[in-house]
Amino acid sequence: MKRLVVVESPTKARTIRNFLPRSGYQIEASMGHIRDLPASASEIPAKYKDEEWSRLGVRIDNGFEPLYVISKKKRDVVKQLQKALDDADELYIATDEDREGESIGWHLLEVLNPDIPVRRMVFHEITQEAIEAALENTRDIDENLVEAQQTRRILDRLVGYTISPLLWRKIKPKLSAGRVQSVAVRLLVMREKERITFVPATYWDLKAQLAKAGIPFDADMTHLNDVRLAQGRDFDQDTGRLKDDLEEGKDVLLLSEDQATTLADTLPTQPWRVADVKTRTRTKNPPPPFITSTLQQEASRKLGFTANRTMRVAQKLYENGHITYMRTDSKNLSKEAIAASRSSIETRYGSDYLSDSVRTYTSSDSAQEAHEAIRPAGNEMKTSDEIGLSGQQKRLYDLIWERTVATQMADARIQYTNVYIDAGSDDVARFRASGKTILFPGFLRAYVEGSDDPEADLEDRERPLPDLSVGDESVPARTNDQGLNVRSLEPVGHETKPPSRYTEASLVKMLEEEGIGRPSTYASIIGTIQRRGYVRKEGSALVPTFTAFATNNLMEAQFDPLVDVHFTAEMEEILDHIATGEKDPEPYLRDFFLGEGGVQPRVEDGQEEIDPRAISTIDFSEQWDPYVVRVGRYGPYVEGPLEESDDPEDTVTASLPEDLAPGDTTRQKLKDILEEANKGDRSLGIHPDADMPVLLKSGPYGPYMQLGEDDQPGKPKRVSLPPGVDPAEVDFELGLKIMNLPRELGEHPETGNPIEAGIGRYGPFVRHRKSGAKDTYASLKKSDDVLTVDLERAMALIEKKEAKNKPQRVLGEHPETGKTIEVWDGRYGPYVKHSGTNASLSDDQTIEDITMEEAVELIKAKNS
Repeated sequence: MKRLVVVESPTKARTIRNFLPRSGYQIEASMGHIRDLPASASEIPAKYKDEEWSRLGVRIDNGFEPLYVISKKKRDVVKQLQKALDDADELYIATDEDREGESIGWHLLEVLNPDIPVRRMVFHEITQEAIEAALENTRDIDENLVEAQQTRRILDRLVGYTISPLLWRKIKPKLSAGRVQSVAVRLLVMREKERITFVPATYWDLKAQLAKAGIPFDADMTHLNDVRLAQGRDFDQDTGRLKDDLEEGKDVLLLSEDQATTLADTLPTQPWRVADVKTRTRTKNPPPPFITSTLQQEASRKLGFTANRTMRVAQKLYENGHITYMRTDSKNLSKEAIAASRSSIETRYGSDYLSDSVRTYTSSDSAQEAHEAIRPAGNEMKTSDEIGLSGQQKRLYDLIWERTVATQMADARIQYTNVYIDAGSDDVARFRASGKTILFPGFLRAYVEGSDDPEADLEDRERPLPDLSVGDESVPARTNDQGLNVRSLEPVGHETKPPSRYTEASLVKMLEEEGIGRPSTYASIIGTIQRRGYVRKEGSALVPTFTAFATNNLMEAQFDPLVDVHFTAEMEEILDHIATGEKDPEPYLRDFFLGEGGVQPRVEDGQEEIDPRAISTIDFSEQWDPYVVRVGRYGPYVEGPLEESDDPEDTVTASLPEDLAPGDTTRQKLKDILEEANKGDRSLGIHPDADMPVLLKSGPYGPYMQLGEDDQPGKPKRVSLPPGVDPAEVDFELGLKIMNLPRELGEHPETGNPIEAGIGRYGPFVRHRKSGAKDTYASLKKSDDVLTVDLERAMALIEKKEAKNKPQRVLGEHPETGKTIEVWDGRYGPYVKHSGTNASLSDDQTIEDITMEEAVELIKAKNS
């Protein structure tokens, strides 16, 4: 008997082949979904093209029936699967066990229409035992899970395809709305608004460096004459004043700089005395094992991985049989995993580090994606070295291994000590010194949240204090007495900080806490809002753009329920009910789309009622007046009066720099941008060779140099100002240097052709001019100056660039086509190249290590 087993990916297929006899089983990959709603008009079948609903891909008037099509890329995959099915006696659907995997399996059956027995096998790890168990315990396709996935897909299509055109018409082209992405954008915009309206407050306290018996320690001032000093949390972020429920001088004391300086001068010579010592011991429990969202958060904090990278590397680990399924809401660990963890703990750390009893963890009510947390696969808890992992796969696997093992380790015991010290005679200032001693590290030996090195972190966490007792008094600093020494006392000024921007980790945490979307979708959501221009990354921070503000204006005004956090979370609950068969999707879809206040009526009303200029205006009058920011078809711009204008109604505009964040925008910045962009031409002098004026001008993309007037014959030569050059500092000498770009640096030592430096569309560059061939351009780095870069530096950049124009490796001939497969290092990273197809290497693959088999899989996936 021959059995055909279908999985999603070639890697997963290759791993499963290791556990099934080749004679009786054929394993094939579907390459993900083999069909979907039409992505473009060209994919709509001819018989439906004239139907009004076909563009949407959902037949609203027929129970929200979806129109599924097989894309051109998937037709060869379907043919291959159909051919394999013709020779099979049984079909096993072995796609992932979540809703998406169930749906992939259902689509396979709908398209292939097998006339042989079909079995659904599910497993959450790819090991010999798991695969054998899955073969013995098959089931049917779960129609409820399929309905839930299909409902989610239809909801996303209804939102995206009906609201996005409204955004194009009212704001700018190429924008998109999404059921979850719009809520994520709103969260980011709301946080940025808090930063815009934030008013900083200043407060002061004192920091003392003390010592006893030669052991130094720090103490911070907390009270003056029994009144608590104000701290950052006591200030209103919108006004910068103390909160209304606090009375200054009674509830809190707002210490001024003069007061703090006076105390710093007088207190060191006055008596200091330990007034109280409080000690408490607390136990700390290990965190639960990873679920999808917590893995994304911790990989971001510890490893610097994006959510997308985490999921890609985790997918590789899963498909290669190293970890359990990585899309899960469950914190449960199997008995085998617990036993393996406890055995590893006893072997590596000793029995003292074992928890007294087995720890189990409960999941939220909505946990339904899988039956177990993310952990090392199998029942041996092998380390990454034992498996032979390297690179990013090793780092992520180690994180999962450490967290899993930690769940079964003993609690940490930590002693906290607070020492209260009074200083002064007339005015008594109270200081607090805090100490921490780890009495027993427990699970911290293996795992510390947010730390790459648990052992080093344990040392950092220790803050021991000297032996301090009530009644200890100060003594002169130079004596050897056992009393307190006051070594220094400094006034310290503080300024309250605006709320921090979201990072990928904190946004994922917020989405999870609010029940928005599913953890398995967070990576794609964050990627989408960046690609659409709603967000850019600045370090690890996610910075919403002005376009995000304008889009959110429209969504809040016209589709408020869709961007309401609680409404979106309720939608996820409804999908859960559909997945369990408790709810019928059609009435819900009808009410959502066509009902009173539904998406379609709101879109129709918006077409008539929304004023594009008003909805695209970002107005923070208290912070920016008299300037406003608007988003136009070509991007954000500022509008307002020029300083010298007598008429406030006489306004001008200027484009805003792409890297200007709304939260960093000030009245002064907007004024400077507007004034600079609307300056008249400034003549710096006459070019000595061309006998034409050298002009400094301002354009929509910033200041630039121009040779000659606009009305001269032909197009005048123009050169942008180099990055970092202030237009106000450009004199004739500097202007002439810029105007004379590109400049020749010398000759290429091999070709004899000129090497030049200049400024182009994409910024400063060096260029190797070639006779009869394409010139080589290499961008200058931030540390390079286009006006001073020399030949040696230019050659280094050009040689590096030209090396990239050659394959880094030649792997050999493709086993099917016979054509060469090469590995290249491109602008966006390494990739394999074969017969016109370029396929990027995954995060865990390198130019040096990629194999022919892996390259063939990448090419196959790209062409499917």
